Amino acid sequence: MQLNKFTDIGLRVLMYLSQSRFDQQVTIDEIASTFDLPRNHLIKVITRLNKLGWIKATRGRNGGLELNPESLQLRIGDILRELENTTELINCEKPMCRFHGDCLLKGALQAGLESFYAHMNQHRLFDIVNHNTREKIISMHKTHAA
Repeated sequence: MQLNKFTDIGLRVLMYLSQSRFDQQVTIDEIASTFDLPRNHLIKVITRLNKLGWIKATRGRNGGLELNPESLQLRIGDILRELENTTELINCEKPMCRFHGDCLLKGALQAGLESFYAHMNQHRLFDIVNHNTREKIISMHKTHAA
């Protein structure tokens, strides 16, 4: 299973915003530049993260982005499930599969997907931005503050 680009970007944004900056908010342009991402695609991801309440987006001249502090407790599996928006790995009905009704593949894949999300829920956002990752993010912020 490979995560879609939307989820990948969403995780990067959450991680990047996990280390707050007190001097100024993080801008969309900063994130786009830092990760070499198309601004338009990034805006779609940020809009979704904001609607979910995981980040706070402030418009205007002094606006920017910040992580909702409670988001550090988000479970990675829950983040992935929400951003991937994948409830099943295959659709046996469109187009109609000739094995439909006589095959155990869909059930096996579904069980695997649920196991994946359950395993990923053993980790919180806070856990994955600890130690070296935290230092790297802080360093990335300093590069843009200079």
